[in-house]
Amino acid sequence: MKINPTRLQQHFEAMSKIGKIGETGTNRPAHSPTEKEGFKIAASWMEEAGMKTRIDNFGNLIGRLEGKNPELPVLMMGSHLDSQPYGGRFDGVAGVLCAIEVVKTLSENNIIPERSIEVVSFADEEGWRFNKGLYGSKGITGRLDPEDIERKDKDGISRRQALIDFGCDVSRSKEDEYKPGSIFCFLELHIEQGPVLDVANKPIGIVSGISGPLWQTLKLKGMAGHAGSVPMHMRKDALVGAAEVIIALNEIATQIPGAPTVGTVGTLNVFPASRNIIPEEVTLTLDLRDIDLDRRHRYEKQLMDKIEAITQKHKLTYTISEDTNSEPRYCADWIKAIIKDECTKLNLDAPELMSGPFHDALTLSYVCDYGMIFVRCKDGISHNPLEYSSYEDLALGTEVLYGTVLGILKK
Repeated sequence: MKINPTRLQQHFEAMSKIGKIGETGTNRPAHSPTEKEGFKIAASWMEEAGMKTRIDNFGNLIGRLEGKNPELPVLMMGSHLDSQPYGGRFDGVAGVLCAIEVVKTLSENNIIPERSIEVVSFADEEGWRFNKGLYGSKGITGRLDPEDIERKDKDGISRRQALIDFGCDVSRSKEDEYKPGSIFCFLELHIEQGPVLDVANKPIGIVSGISGPLWQTLKLKGMAGHAGSVPMHMRKDALVGAAEVIIALNEIATQIPGAPTVGTVGTLNVFPASRNIIPEEVTLTLDLRDIDLDRRHRYEKQLMDKIEAITQKHKLTYTISEDTNSEPRYCADWIKAIIKDECTKLNLDAPELMSGPFHDALTLSYVCDYGMIFVRCKDGISHNPLEYSSYEDLALGTEVLYGTVLGILKK
């Protein structure tokens, strides 16, 4: 094995201590002091690998290994170091640390690439703090919406203020956008976050594409009243309406058995949240994903019709806003071919599979070709402290990534 598995494991174990909760959990919010602590140690490893580091004004950590011809479009790798509030040790982290190990191995073998290589930990991939993800990758590709910078977290802190506190100059963020054509391709190694590889007993998978996520926020408005005195038939209970919306989304997403459609309500905020008051207002998040965009559009229409019917039934009013809307994006065939060839060299039978979760690669796909490598995770558990990928599998994935980089550098 060309990469150093022991060093890689040591990096994972060191990173897992930053923002640690419980025995194996992680909480590193985007643009937070905890994430910055993670950036500091990751930057030290980047520099040991021969990279120059910086944090741009979107809050991305970027390490650059200068190539012989720095004018050539860059080969970019990476993922993210921010986590879910109750997350695991490997989601996102694998894509950053394994990429650093690849560059370190190149340096140890005195390989100076023709084109420069950049390793990026993108800011706020997860999207839980400000209810919208992929901020850093959207930032460098010029795909942010004007209101993204003003979104607020549950404590009322705006992203603008969080970035300022992080040390960014948001007034100059436009300067950190990459010019069209300046990124040659993007590679991302990631744990699968699903059970396919684990069930098939395959350590490595080749990603064929990423499902298109639709994120919406729905606010239902009824009428508060005394829980003991308002007759049931006279109520305008927003929480009852929300419950029916949740059931409707589940029924819509499961109408074709075995289809890759998924629907989730991940947050629910009830006002005034008293056991003795009929809920007046409920805000809930809707997450609908599918690799088939036409089907997702049909299901979205079905859900909107159900919301309209439910609100009329319970005499509620509602507003709905769109937070994220992306079409499915497919990996480049030529990069998949290189990954497959590297797997064959290592006697790995690596299946192709789709990614249901979105990744920073989804955003980069709009400006360059991309490829992804999946690493098996136990029982498919992710966004959970029980999330686990073995260091042996992660080392194998890094070895595949290293060979893939060498193959791409020949292009």
